[in-house]
Amino acid sequence: MSLYPSDTLEERTQYRMPRVASLEVFAVKVPFKHSFVLGSGAVGAPGQCGDVIFVKLTTDSGHVGWGEQRALPSWSYETPETIVLVIEKYLSPLLMDLSPFDVGLFHRRADKVLSPSVSNGFPFARAAVDVAMHDAAGQIAGLPVHALLGGKVNSELELCSAIGVDTPAAMVARVEESSEYHAYKVKISGDVRADTEAIHAVSEVAGGKPLWLDANQSYSPSSMMRLLDRVVDVPGLFCVEQPVPSTDWAGMKRVQAASRIPVAIDEGSFTSQDLARTIALGAADMVVIKICKSGGIRNAMKTAAVATANSTEILASGLTDCGIGFAASLHLFSNLELALPAELNGPELLNDLYVEGLTITNAIATVPDAPGLGVTVDEERIRFESHI
Repeated sequence: MSLYPSDTLEERTQYRMPRVASLEVFAVKVPFKHSFVLGSGAVGAPGQCGDVIFVKLTTDSGHVGWGEQRALPSWSYETPETIVLVIEKYLSPLLMDLSPFDVGLFHRRADKVLSPSVSNGFPFARAAVDVAMHDAAGQIAGLPVHALLGGKVNSELELCSAIGVDTPAAMVARVEESSEYHAYKVKISGDVRADTEAIHAVSEVAGGKPLWLDANQSYSPSSMMRLLDRVVDVPGLFCVEQPVPSTDWAGMKRVQAASRIPVAIDEGSFTSQDLARTIALGAADMVVIKICKSGGIRNAMKTAAVATANSTEILASGLTDCGIGFAASLHLFSNLELALPAELNGPELLNDLYVEGLTITNAIATVPDAPGLGVTVDEERIRFESHI
């Protein structure tokens, strides 16, 4: 399909790409249907809500793109208030003479206005805008986002269930409830004894499916090595993610050198440069890629390229995303080779995704093929429930 209204050379040279005309921001409290606790603290529970920031990008041609990001300051520093402020005051003005296809130029401008310092400057805010630009670009081109990224290599993605920190009995119950899922990401708390008991209990009901341990920075190097000594023979144990604090490069290297299972980096690697440093230090075998921490789809692809070039395996994850973020992740990860089923837990943990058009059957998500993100956003509800 041509992007141009005519195939004549004269009319092509006169064609003007649609430009961004407006960007609206909405903050919505999204209810949880399951409890979910990380090593760094609680994420949500029934009766509680998570803060989600939605953005609507409209072009002068009338095309619309939607973006979304979850604010979770216990995981990364951005709050609902800062995400909204950064988008409205600093990022929106950068877009007004750009086409939705100018994603690279948008990020270059954003780097100058909000310095990334040693890593990534306000990545969650930037990711919401980046996703909206990709959605709008796909709408203009009449193509799904995955086609804009180079074309999907998988039309479906198997999903991994997220098992939060809890008592062993409660964690076993969640595994049994999630029996259709194709792997289990087991959150651990930093308590060697409690985590050992929980991991063994989960393994007994996991049916040999891969177990992906995630410490969320809750261990010291020595305590993590004690835990791994106690669980290394557990069936299906696949890897351990971010065992030590994100700034503890030496600790990551110590754990990686001593571990008999692969070690993945997550909170310690937001950008492609972060991953290049990690690889140079020999501090991880795998990298977890999230759109939110990357600052958007385009920068996540840069991290994936560094990983692939250095034989660093990729793990796919999200941050309790609603349907827009979930769909964006499907498009991104459909282009990549993954080491495990994708841990995209929004459909599992949230009461509502605020979109239509997603297909998930037996914990297998179909990658949308309609233009843009390929989902229909419940704009009326987002506007009604927004508290800004």
